[in-house]
Amino acid sequence: MTCNLLLVDDHSLIRAGVRALVMDLPGYAVIGEANDGSQLLELVEQLLPDIVLLDISMRQTGGLESLQQLKRVRPQSKVLILSMHTDPAVIMQALESGAHGYLLKDTTATELEHALEALRNNERYLSPAIAHTVINQALTRHQKNQPEPSDSHNLTARQLEILRLIVRGKSTREIANGLGLSVKTVETHRSQIMKRLQIYDVAGLVLFAVREQIISLDD
Repeated sequence: MTCNLLLVDDHSLIRAGVRALVMDLPGYAVIGEANDGSQLLELVEQLLPDIVLLDISMRQTGGLESLQQLKRVRPQSKVLILSMHTDPAVIMQALESGAHGYLLKDTTATELEHALEALRNNERYLSPAIAHTVINQALTRHQKNQPEPSDSHNLTARQLEILRLIVRGKSTREIANGLGLSVKTVETHRSQIMKRLQIYDVAGLVLFAVREQIISLDD
């Protein structure tokens, strides 16, 4: 089944480049484009995209404002931020506003495919290049009130290993290949981790991992 994408970026060359990359990927189709956030809601309601590739910095209605509006109008559409911003505060705000993934604009076609595949499978995705940034921001926010580490999470050694890889931005396929497991096994572990922790997004997992000292800046 084809996964339908909507591109939102105020630079036509960027949209053309992303569209060309997407059209080379089997199972994906670009069904619409917008050059500003003000056009987003109308197109989303008209086209019902599975995934919205959204820039943060646009001349009129910004990406973060558009993201918040989109989540109210059509929460079913997954949002992949495609941006040049590496500012920790911007990244965290995007994740907390409902973005399902964050990808830098200098990404490779392979990483774009990994990100789209993750969102298509109801997963989250962070560029490995910014995973450290997200961890650092989470640590900064919570270092003053950080409690003593505990064993209350009740995760197995394998689940802790997979959790560390998730918060470092690794996709399910990358984790499976690195640990010599099947994708299905990793997906099962991931589901069990989220169910046990009652945390269902990457930002929340990062905060938990830092707070419980499961991962550190030097991990």
